[in-house]
Amino acid sequence: MRANSISDKLFSILKPLRSQLQLSAIPSLCSAANGQILVPGNTFCRIKCPEGCLSGSARSFGVQPPFRACWESRSLDVASFLCPCLPASVNLCPSRSNPAPSSEVQGLAYVTAAGDDTPSVLGGPSAAVGSSLAKSGGRGCSKCHCKRKERPPSLDQRGHGTDGLPKVLPREEEWLSEGFSSYNGGGMNGTSTMMDFLEEPLPGVGTYEDFNTIDWVREKSRDRDRHREITSRSKESTWALIHSVSDAFSGWLLMLLIGLLAGSLAGLIDISAHWMTDLKEGVCLAGFWFNHEHCCWKSNTTFTDRDKCPEWKSWSQLILGHGEGAFAYILNYFMYVIWALLFSLLAVLLVKGFAPYACGSGIPEIKTILSGFIIRGYLGKWTLIIKTITLVLAVSSGLSLGKEGPLVHVACCCGNILCHLFTKYRKNEAKRREVLSAAAAAGVSVAFGAPIGGVLFSLEEVSYYFPLKTLWRSFFAALVAAFTLRSINPFGNSRLVLFYVEFHMPWHLLELVPFILLGIFGGLWGAFFIRSNIAWCRRRKTTKLGKYPVLEVFVVTAITAILAFPNEYTRMSTSELISELFNDCGILDSSKLCEYVNDFNSTKGDDLPDRAAGPGVYTAMWQLALALIMKVFITIFTFGMKVPSGLFIPSMAVGAIAGRLLGVAMEQVAYYHHDWAIFSGWCSQGADCITPGLYAMVGAAACLGGVTRMTVSLVVIMFELTGGLEYIVPLMAAAMTSKWVADAIGREGIYDAHIRLNGYPFLEAKEEFSHKTLAMDVMRPRRNDPPLTVITQDSMTVEDVETIINETTYSGYPVVVSRESQRLVGFVLRRDLIISVENARKKQDGIVSTSIIYFTDHSPPLPPSSPSMLKLRSILDLSPFTVTDQTPMEIVVDIFRKLGLRQCLVTHNGKLLGIITKKDVLKHIAQLANQDPDSILFN
Repeated sequence: MRANSISDKLFSILKPLRSQLQLSAIPSLCSAANGQILVPGNTFCRIKCPEGCLSGSARSFGVQPPFRACWESRSLDVASFLCPCLPASVNLCPSRSNPAPSSEVQGLAYVTAAGDDTPSVLGGPSAAVGSSLAKSGGRGCSKCHCKRKERPPSLDQRGHGTDGLPKVLPREEEWLSEGFSSYNGGGMNGTSTMMDFLEEPLPGVGTYEDFNTIDWVREKSRDRDRHREITSRSKESTWALIHSVSDAFSGWLLMLLIGLLAGSLAGLIDISAHWMTDLKEGVCLAGFWFNHEHCCWKSNTTFTDRDKCPEWKSWSQLILGHGEGAFAYILNYFMYVIWALLFSLLAVLLVKGFAPYACGSGIPEIKTILSGFIIRGYLGKWTLIIKTITLVLAVSSGLSLGKEGPLVHVACCCGNILCHLFTKYRKNEAKRREVLSAAAAAGVSVAFGAPIGGVLFSLEEVSYYFPLKTLWRSFFAALVAAFTLRSINPFGNSRLVLFYVEFHMPWHLLELVPFILLGIFGGLWGAFFIRSNIAWCRRRKTTKLGKYPVLEVFVVTAITAILAFPNEYTRMSTSELISELFNDCGILDSSKLCEYVNDFNSTKGDDLPDRAAGPGVYTAMWQLALALIMKVFITIFTFGMKVPSGLFIPSMAVGAIAGRLLGVAMEQVAYYHHDWAIFSGWCSQGADCITPGLYAMVGAAACLGGVTRMTVSLVVIMFELTGGLEYIVPLMAAAMTSKWVADAIGREGIYDAHIRLNGYPFLEAKEEFSHKTLAMDVMRPRRNDPPLTVITQDSMTVEDVETIINETTYSGYPVVVSRESQRLVGFVLRRDLIISVENARKKQDGIVSTSIIYFTDHSPPLPPSSPSMLKLRSILDLSPFTVTDQTPMEIVVDIFRKLGLRQCLVTHNGKLLGIITKKDVLKHIAQLANQDPDSILFN
């Protein structure tokens, strides 16, 4: 029989201790249920069994998790599982292995013999305590809080359940549901219910407040502990093994979902923006949802008149019945401006009313978030919805902005929202940032149709922590996103971007000179743009201008639309402009840029030789020059407004215009002066030796590099756009030149400049700290400052701690042995402290303002009349990072960068001197760079 075997095993184990236990019914000693021990008899002790205490002989009883009996097979200290007020390590019962009770014992355990009301004391700290127990008449030990109950049936009488364990009676289940009595380290103060912080973590403990930095070291340590636990459990059962495999696979599944969602949203944005941009000029009669190009697909017009199909009507044709004449032009002009104002106003009102974080590019904030900063709501669902809608509106309004930067923000929102489906990413901020790095790669992948460039962009530009595993997953997410966008085919050309081009003619070594000139122009433009835009944005922040975002958007949109309509190169969308500038003129091209004087006798196949420019080319050159001036200045005021605004496309447009102008000039010089020495070797008469579209592409890369300071990822993105390996060297030369020139004028890229403008605590990993200062020069408190606010380990009351919290705004507090010794014990976060104290006041009996808070393993000795004590050791960081006061600051800065610390403590000969936070480091760097240290606003 199952009961007999359990009884026999239990009897054999407890036989050596029978003399001390004085039990008449060994088989009815205990049973396990719901992870608790019941001790039948005239007295019950109820105990919650800690995880992992089942071992040795106890395992042979068939008691499996979570039904674990608290047995210690080493010496079978019965008190450790009979009395809830004792930790498992305390050996209370006198036995062969421990004949005398420990002096540190804070509790008392006893078992009443069957049919006897007098308790038999197993052990205790003193005879006085034993006598007080005897005087209680067996009603219970106030320390162990054992309560008298009527005698229940024995194990054999109650029968067994399906799991082979003794049945738990209904009354016992009711009794168990009341909660566990526990000793809280105070005096004999009656029954109190205490929350076990070690076994049941409080909701909110270990999380972070808004606008604070995460602790990378703690988050990575948590993830390693979680992974070790899953790995160890995977060997116990098949279900645990399946859980381990699913945990490992969850990261790849998350990348798949991010790629699918980001690609789908990008396709939706591209299709919508293309349609709404054309809506400013007219509407399709065959279906209002068709844009101009799709509307004319089924038309029977000739190739040269493909833009004049009868299905597409301009607003003047629709309203007046004709499209010629001054009045028709004015009406089209008016409708263009009205639609632009309507789109931009709708965008800014949606952003202002529903999601203020949906404005701007998003890349500066994403860089800051990936470095460990918390901005609640920045990657939330409302931000995603509003950013997707307003991005379409802003791009369609004709403002000098692009959708590529905001697409990175959209993809990161997708990643953050999908992280909530998986526990290991939802509960760990460091793991979530690995996902956001991969999501940023997917965003660039769908923005440019460049999956490899997206991965390199995430690595080079936005990511702070980028392990090898994240590199693989970023590649997979970018691949899925590009495949999804290609399946949607938003542009109808089987390409991922609107301006995909292919060049067929090689470049010559002498062309490196104009390519480097374009690099110099890109660097100068980048430095000029950054300084001008930052000055305007600072003015917006510090004056009344920032209080009227709707008016600002209205005025800038009106000026842009009024200036843009007369010039066909500014009237069209910026993506279409870049596509036309990149284009290599063919025989059938009807653009003004391709109106050359044709000599068909010299035409060989599809390749056209260099030709003399016709009137259309010269007209286009003047219009492009005016467009260049407009784009250069209007972009300064547009970037940073309260609408989604990317910088990639406007910067590329400026460079592409400059490059096309230079390319056409080089082409004409080579045509008319092919006998010059520089052309004689490679550019003979009738040869196609200069490709103006290539110059436009190199110029676009140069200007984008000058603004963002990207190098490797920029070259790869541009290479993936063109599909030509042989143009990598011109792109590299232009990108490096623009970076060198821009860095010579100002070290910061546009995103770093906006991070500093907004006061975000971003510690740039690329810059070196070369100053000879020490930790004692930066730490707080400084000389003549009030002493450092600390918490002692076992002598402060709840009221003292609450006073410190209310009177200070620090993110955490060092814990020391005493104010006199200043010996460091650990560090406790403000948020964890507030949550733990509030929970203890609500849910734990006996916690009052005069209750002592202690962070040690054992409670300090106090008079019996003292109120219950509050143990908060579980929220204490016992291994805070420390440096000595003589540590050079260059080492401290490297530690903060590479470990992602929030703070480190400064000691001298083992005594706590002060604290250095990330904000202190950033202020110190700003001060040494002659910048305003108070510009660092956040912790």
